[in-house]
Amino acid sequence: MAVGVALLVSADPVTIQQFSHALQELSISPDVCQEVPAAVGLLNRRKFDAVIVDLQLGEQSGLILDEVHLSPSNRTAVTFAISGSDAEGTAFRKRSEFVFERPLSTQSIRSALKPAYGLILRERRRYFRCPISIPVTVLRRNIPEVRCQGVNISAGGMALSTFVPLKIGEDVQIQFTLPDHKGPFVAESTICWLKTGHLGVRFVSLSKEHKSELQEWLSRKLEEALPESVASQFQKAESSSLPVLAD
Repeated sequence: MAVGVALLVSADPVTIQQFSHALQELSISPDVCQEVPAAVGLLNRRKFDAVIVDLQLGEQSGLILDEVHLSPSNRTAVTFAISGSDAEGTAFRKRSEFVFERPLSTQSIRSALKPAYGLILRERRRYFRCPISIPVTVLRRNIPEVRCQGVNISAGGMALSTFVPLKIGEDVQIQFTLPDHKGPFVAESTICWLKTGHLGVRFVSLSKEHKSELQEWLSRKLEEALPESVASQFQKAESSSLPVLAD
């Protein structure tokens, strides 16, 4: 399982190969894009935990970094710039949180990723959706309850499997019990999307206790799914504000 997903925007084959290899070593899945318009389109459609932009793309590289900061789903993604000289894209360098300096090597890439790795892990945790298969009860005012199946869950909501017709924007209350968890959860929620046989709910109100329990449960499930070498880094990210990779 990948720790996170990084959008890598570069037209240089060697750079793409170097970063793809380094990211995969850290269980970060690279999504490579060689053209700026296509990269901007991806930022509008998908969630990324990190965005890496090659400043050799010229002025257009600034469009990508701007799009990241404007994107509702990607504005908290960790941003990187790949720079070739002090003069290259000085203004664009300032728009990114971290900078990779050319000439590049696997070791230099890993060194530059060290202070950012914990941030990527925490970004992944914020949006982590855990696959589940649990019974869920949907309660509506003056209407019979709906019994359905939970498909996945995150800190902010849940996907359900049901063919009962519900409406986007409808306010409901959902009740469920997490696997390996004693007590039931009750969440005031809103239907936020519909597909054939499935729907998504966004948690609007969850008690402080239940919110904390859900976050701890998700964190544990994410850690259990990670490779052992990566899980140790995840644990460091939980206990330190500046986690680093072991050499």
